[in-house]
Amino acid sequence: MLLGFDIGGTKCAVVTAEYKEGQIKLSKKEKIETDLKIEPSKMIDKLIALADKILDGKKPERIGISCGGPLDSSKGVILGPPNLVGWNYVPIVDQIKEHYGVPVNLQNDANACAVAEWKFGAGEGTRNMVFLTFGTGLGAGLILDGKLYSGTNDNAGEVGHIRLDKFGPVGYGKSGSFEGFCSGGGIAQLGYILALEKSQRGEYPLYYKPGMNKEDINAKTIADAAEQGDETALEVYNICGEYLGKGLSVLIDILNPERIVIGSIFARSKNLLWQSASEVIKREALENNANCCEVVAAKLGEKIGDYAAIATALL
Repeated sequence: MLLGFDIGGTKCAVVTAEYKEGQIKLSKKEKIETDLKIEPSKMIDKLIALADKILDGKKPERIGISCGGPLDSSKGVILGPPNLVGWNYVPIVDQIKEHYGVPVNLQNDANACAVAEWKFGAGEGTRNMVFLTFGTGLGAGLILDGKLYSGTNDNAGEVGHIRLDKFGPVGYGKSGSFEGFCSGGGIAQLGYILALEKSQRGEYPLYYKPGMNKEDINAKTIADAAEQGDETALEVYNICGEYLGKGLSVLIDILNPERIVIGSIFARSKNLLWQSASEVIKREALENNANCCEVVAAKLGEKIGDYAAIATALL
């Protein structure tokens, strides 16, 4: 029996799973709202109590914790993630290990998701794989030479911070960054800017109505409009796809992976992104590197957080 904790700024989940002969089977899961008004140690106590409930007297063999960074995986300490205000230098591994007395591993969520897709999803069987989150933000996890590579201080894979253009949507506090162009927030920014241009000429995209703010637009509403053939929405995804191709070309040439697995928005809207992205890759990446690298959508879908926590237990 494996036990996993998925720590988020809004909700946390506790999940159990059986692992046998390389196969994983999720068993039970419980969720709870993250209470940032109490001490982190008390919130962790709540999660332990929830875990005890679903374990029903059984003792886990190993435990994994997936949490947004920054954190120190070697020391088992959470170091003040922006979505967990007040969680500064929280020794979560020691607290959970003291209760259960079994090995406990901590990883940032992008790394944990990378390991999950590598072991159980679209990256299964590879030795060199890159996982990109492509959701609210753009994070990455790197599997290099058959193992997770987390860098000197657990910050490897922050590809969203790469600047792809001098100007553009803002992501990672940087205009024109990879995350700026390739994230839910970035797509919304692009969609809003292009909609303003059109509206000032008396044209209105399907996803935009007079008086709308940027907050009223998101990647899904733009994607829905694009699926209906809206020209502005298609242009948004075409621009996003072009910059996705630029970012992927950098990763393909530097890391020479055999597979890049991309989740969330890419998994849902690959048909809107891939033509423009692939054209850029053909133009920008080294031919031999591009030919041996497959770009695929993530497989684990909405359950990736559960698998990520369990996969961390296996590291």
